[in-house]
Amino acid sequence: MPALNDIAAAAEVLKAGDLVAFPTETVYGLGADATNDRAVARVYAAKGRPAFNPLIVHVAEAQAAFRLGTFPETARILARDFWPGPLTIVTPRAPDCPVSLLASAGLPSIAVRVPDHPVALDLLHKFGRPLVGPSANPSGRISPTTAEHVRRHLGSRIAMILDGGRCKVGVESTVVSFLESSPKLLRHGGISQAEIERVTGLTLTVEAHSERPRAPGQLLSHYAPRAEIRLNVEAPRNGEAYLGFGPLHAHGPYSLSPSGDLIEAAASLFRLLHDIDATGVRSIAVAPIPHHGLGEAINDRLMRAAAPRDRA
Repeated sequence: MPALNDIAAAAEVLKAGDLVAFPTETVYGLGADATNDRAVARVYAAKGRPAFNPLIVHVAEAQAAFRLGTFPETARILARDFWPGPLTIVTPRAPDCPVSLLASAGLPSIAVRVPDHPVALDLLHKFGRPLVGPSANPSGRISPTTAEHVRRHLGSRIAMILDGGRCKVGVESTVVSFLESSPKLLRHGGISQAEIERVTGLTLTVEAHSERPRAPGQLLSHYAPRAEIRLNVEAPRNGEAYLGFGPLHAHGPYSLSPSGDLIEAAASLFRLLHDIDATGVRSIAVAPIPHHGLGEAINDRLMRAAAPRDRA
């Protein structure tokens, strides 16, 4: 399937209840009309996603999000500071929320964000309704950061792919829940826990793993290549591919960031996992990654990718 850039045509595809993959600053999303039960069901079917795993709803501006959920003042502060951007906020659904309950996996909550990508925002404005937009990949597998990744793994299951180039952040959004009296961090992502705590003045409780998730990305086994993954490895075993961090050396040609830059590493993570997995190698050894800033999100994705597959 060719990757196109016709926003008007994509909006018509969505209005017909079909699926459109679109770029965001984090990863490529699998878009469908969030107010259309059948369209949302097609997303779950195309991804092979468990129906108990809720979807993130994308909107063009904060005011649109505020109409979908009940946002306390602290959540509105985060929205003002970080939207558009890689932050998802989970709140109780508004009483008249038009989003399909299937998108919320039947829960009385909604996960919503405003993406920071011109193609995504143009599409949202042209379409005029909220879009669900989980990562455009088979459920539990490596997230796509280029249109080619989408075409390779889901191209036969969707109507159209909008090509916006390589995603600049490269890991999914941070997810913060406001379902209880104090906010909780449900998923590490493109905005660090420290940044959120600085803006809110609060210390977040972390609830990152769940077998019955309240937000996307909480399943323990997730973002996985076909190959097995070993973490915090200084040198690979015979026959293993090595994904390094820092200067390239004798262990192989793959480094998340030769200069040791966590921003570059996050942007490269899924692309390099796709590239290594395509070689057919059976095991990938990954170098230690610093656990601060975007390193929190990188380590979170790697830990889930390395988790036992029978828990996916």
